[in-house]
Amino acid sequence: MRQVIEEFGRLPTTCISDAMQGLHNFDPAVKPLKEEYRICGRAITVKMPAGDNMMVLAAMKEARPGDILVIDSGNHAYRAVAGDFVIGLAQTLGLGGVVAYGTIRDVQSIKALNFPVFCTGTTVACSQKIGAGAINVPIACGHAIVHPGDIIIGDADGVVTVPQGEEAAVLAAARKKLESDEERARRVLADARSAMEYINHLVAAGRGK
Repeated sequence: MRQVIEEFGRLPTTCISDAMQGLHNFDPAVKPLKEEYRICGRAITVKMPAGDNMMVLAAMKEARPGDILVIDSGNHAYRAVAGDFVIGLAQTLGLGGVVAYGTIRDVQSIKALNFPVFCTGTTVACSQKIGAGAINVPIACGHAIVHPGDIIIGDADGVVTVPQGEEAAVLAAARKKLESDEERARRVLADARSAMEYINHLVAAGRGK
């Protein structure tokens, strides 16, 4: 199964999304703090009430090296799901990255860690540690429903989730899409004439000619 994750990790999220007809994309607001960040691993999920990140720590106790910590705070913006210390804990424990449907703080310190974090934005306010919420339950990150153990892939374009049981079919379709895109680029972008022929063909087809 590790090989499947490695193979997904070599594919762009755009091709994986296309292979699933765009049905398992995270909210487009979820983006990496640095464009070069890339993640791929199994999800360990956190349902976090606004302003209470105790379950983020509880999830780290259950996580395995390489797992992706996926936190749903309902895109609450005022209080951060994590700061640099909590992100540092995730890095020290060997997690593969953190994806937050919510905000983080200490952004410069987190960037200095060079540990992949994806989120919807930044804030200055911290969360408390009360203990509400849950771990390893289905969560929603925009239109994407994430179950524990789903494969999470993220890059500069955003984040997608591949449901368990669909990995082989999605991987095959994503590979085929990438090969098709690369073949089209070689053929159509070879020169201006082939580019114009391609455009003319699409426009004519769209007009029913």
